[in-house]
Amino acid sequence: MLQIEKTARRGNLAVVDDDALFLESVSTNLADAGFQTRGFPNGAEALQYLAGRPQADLVLLDWKMPGITGIEVMQRLRAEQINIPIIFLTVLSDQIYEEAGLLGGAVDFVEKSRSFSILLRRIELILAAEKLKKKEPEPAISEPVPHRAQHDDLTLRYDTRRALWRGKVVDLTLTEFGIVAYMAENPGRDVSYREIYDIVHGEGFMAGEGEMGFRTNVRAFIKRIRHKFREVDPHFSLIKNYPGFGYRWRAE
Repeated sequence: MLQIEKTARRGNLAVVDDDALFLESVSTNLADAGFQTRGFPNGAEALQYLAGRPQADLVLLDWKMPGITGIEVMQRLRAEQINIPIIFLTVLSDQIYEEAGLLGGAVDFVEKSRSFSILLRRIELILAAEKLKKKEPEPAISEPVPHRAQHDDLTLRYDTRRALWRGKVVDLTLTEFGIVAYMAENPGRDVSYREIYDIVHGEGFMAGEGEMGFRTNVRAFIKRIRHKFREVDPHFSLIKNYPGFGYRWRAE
């Protein structure tokens, strides 16, 4: 493990890459920018550290590594309910790889050829969004959220954040539940990519390449949600796309 000790004014980062020169360069630049960094030359060492109550606010993860690949590292972490934000580092530019990473739970995808300032800005935005998520909400003074809501064949259990379709549980994550609930509460209304993206990351957050970056992110979430509903009901078709704008939950 490559550990660069400086005062962690801005957070703790884990960097995983089999390219020793790239690993040392990025780790040093991040340390100079105010982060404490721990570098790992392969997925196995990173998993051993990250599975043991790590001091890591975010992981920079190489996509293509010998042995355990980056996507496999992420899959194992998510299987253990370790939800540290992940940015993939790659030399691949094909959109299929980006979609696979986002579907698996990554929050961003940065090519290694980009300047360090771009990577740093992405890290700053993601960590800022994570801090907002962790803030305690203001005590509600309006009417309370119902424990359960029924939208035709869809049941939303707000107390447990569970969705049921025709009585069967749909295995949604908390973020996916939030997206489904928002659209189902507004049936027939076209919901923009931006609105859905704000549910995922918080208002004002931006990852990826501008507008197309967050559209790709939203499309990946919707694809995964549709897949989970179709595992329960192969004929599920209530989430409709409005090309160039967003999605809507079609009222039955």
